[in-house]
Amino acid sequence: MRRRRTGAAVLAVAALALAGCGADSSANTSAEPELKVTGAYMPAPSMDTMAAGFFTVTNSGGADTLTSVTSDLSGDVTLHATKGGTMEEKKSFAVPSDGTLDFASGGNHLMFENLTHRPKQGEKVAVELHFAKSGTVKVSMPVKSATYNPKTGH
Repeated sequence: MRRRRTGAAVLAVAALALAGCGADSSANTSAEPELKVTGAYMPAPSMDTMAAGFFTVTNSGGADTLTSVTSDLSGDVTLHATKGGTMEEKKSFAVPSDGTLDFASGGNHLMFENLTHRPKQGEKVAVELHFAKSGTVKVSMPVKSATYNPKTGH
């Protein structure tokens, strides 16, 4: 009789533990990305054919991936990373869960090539950021002075 009670108790504890694990793991794996894009800008380009773009993606949800960028300003917008002074084109950028992805001068950035026109300071450039899970996020990227520094606002 004692063995039956012990066996039943073990089964009950195991069932409760499994039920609890199932609830916790489903909440963690189903976290959807919650993206917010801020600080977008384009320095006024010094040439007619190329421009750069910068912004920050803040994610308060599950992980995502920036897979591409499109814009009416250019048929060829590429993602780039700069490390140790060397620029390298990338296919995508991870957006960590509960983290940020920064595109800033001297680091990650967008390259707009073969521009349809040379944007002037004060214009706004329409950009679409394409994410693996979140889909398309539209951003209006203001054109700032060529020497603009977001830290000082000049």
